Amino acid sequence: MERGFPGAGNQILHLDIHIDEHQPRTGILELLSRLRPHWKEQDIQMKTFTEGITNQLIGCFVGSVQEPGCVLVRLYGRMTELFVNRDREVEMFQVLHSHDCGPKIYCTFQNGICYEFVRGTVLEDKLLRQPSIYRLIAAEMGRIHSIQPKRGRPVEPLLWAKMSQFLTLVQTHVNILSQSANPHQERSFETLSMEMESLKRHLSQIDSPTVLCHNDLLTKNIIYNHKEGMVKFIDYEYADYNYQAFDIGNHFNEFAGVNDVNYSLYPSRELQRDWLTAYLESYKHSTGREVTVTEAEVTQLYIQVCKFSLASNYFWGLWAILQSYYSSIDFDFQRLVLKEAAPRSHENEKTKKHFLIYF
Repeated sequence: MERGFPGAGNQILHLDIHIDEHQPRTGILELLSRLRPHWKEQDIQMKTFTEGITNQLIGCFVGSVQEPGCVLVRLYGRMTELFVNRDREVEMFQVLHSHDCGPKIYCTFQNGICYEFVRGTVLEDKLLRQPSIYRLIAAEMGRIHSIQPKRGRPVEPLLWAKMSQFLTLVQTHVNILSQSANPHQERSFETLSMEMESLKRHLSQIDSPTVLCHNDLLTKNIIYNHKEGMVKFIDYEYADYNYQAFDIGNHFNEFAGVNDVNYSLYPSRELQRDWLTAYLESYKHSTGREVTVTEAEVTQLYIQVCKFSLASNYFWGLWAILQSYYSSIDFDFQRLVLKEAAPRSHENEKTKKHFLIYF
């Protein structure tokens, strides 16, 4: 059967198949019989990619994974529908693909999605600091940020609605466990709510444009093709219109890493300014404006990004609390909370304390 998605340009094939996350091969072969009917079952190879924190990702191919025709099968993590609008994710796939910024989507199924393999390798953390690489990333983000919404379609930043959704889910979990939960959790929820309102009050006054954002640009979501000298972004679960400075600040936070967090790796002011210059050149070029970038423009964006990076830490701290409740993936989400509530001021120590009460 086929179904359409609101705002999507084309109908997307939907297959009424559920794949067992523990024994996925049988279900995947059923998918491939529709997507790649000319492939012989005995020739099909599958490779599990381990980069994902919340989903399983399996590459299916005949010959080599880097050859054209490879199909990626992503199995959604348990309860991730609480955090992710799957119809919107499919729409973002289509929008980005139509602008040559993302892979083609092949189909959806009951608990996942199939799409084109993006040739290249997942970017290594150390390459984030290499000028030739980070300028490519900045330029690609500038291209994506230049994608305009459909005419007459108003857009609002995703940030506050999604934060409120996360906070409500945290509160719901606390209420369910209220008879046995840590008595400090309710007070900490109030504190986190107040901090969100404080962030919203201050950051809403900053004139950061609302643009099409990836919103989750860690290195594992960047594919680097050395031969072609280009990068592409993958994984659009949180892609949507949002504050320009949030997307950039969030990416800068990822310089510290995910598994082995080290905030001394946060980009220096000099690196940030160089990155932002490359970004503004691309963004201006893609929106048809004069490409010349002034020092004043870089400084203005730098200040906005510094402020929105705090919202990024708060956002993913809430997300990690929820993942610790619901995810079946073997990952230390408490350590991720420590990262997001981290390190750069005395006030953040207070935030860290309120986050950790939920573990």
